[in-house]
Amino acid sequence: MRWLIVTLLTLLTGPALAEEVVLGLSKDSVRITADFDGSDILIFGAIKREVPIPTDGPIEVVVSVAGPSEPAQVYRKERRFGIWINTDNVNIAAAPSFYAVATSGPWPSVLTETEDLRHKISIPRAIRSVGATSESADAQAFIDALIRLRTENGLYTLAENAVQLDEQTLFSTSIKMPANLTEGTYATRIFLTRGGDVVSKFETTIDVRKVGLERWLYNLSKQQPVYYGILSLLIAVVAGWGASAAFRLLRNG
Repeated sequence: MRWLIVTLLTLLTGPALAEEVVLGLSKDSVRITADFDGSDILIFGAIKREVPIPTDGPIEVVVSVAGPSEPAQVYRKERRFGIWINTDNVNIAAAPSFYAVATSGPWPSVLTETEDLRHKISIPRAIRSVGATSESADAQAFIDALIRLRTENGLYTLAENAVQLDEQTLFSTSIKMPANLTEGTYATRIFLTRGGDVVSKFETTIDVRKVGLERWLYNLSKQQPVYYGILSLLIAVVAGWGASAAFRLLRNG
């Protein structure tokens, strides 16, 4: 009877992974304040092994950090009759507000296309376009445009050879998070790959929240939009008056 119980437990739990990630973060939360200008997150860890290091190729590390996903609408503008107007558009089902990928080697050598399709690690794979409505025959061009725009704004990054891997055991990388972050939970994934195939995966989260004045203004804009509009108008008037007064003082001085 005892051997039967042991056998059932073994089948339920499955065999232990030969290589696993033991992870650390320099911080697991980011606080957005009025003077927030971005943050660097240090992701570091070790590879725990139950067996000696395999000799069938080196281990590679891929790290991804994804902000909250939300629908996105992308337009194509064309100049007609002397003015720029929106013509075609694509509604993308979901795209991460922020997405960063760092690897320990060149992208083609660390992950196969099949594994990328399965785990959706690369930037294009992280964008869900299935079910997107489109008025254009070339929806992929709009997805490429969204990636290009967010890359230019520092929201999407791919850093090859940015994960430092020592003795096939210790790894570390730094993820740059820009000032224009969206509030929410940022999913962090670490993949160990060998020969382009994923051999282990670890997941955790980074919490990004507004605090102080930013939090108050954010809540006010969502809960009391009328008061938020009035406050914004008053701030604009005061700022304009202050700038005008300062200019007069400088001119008269």
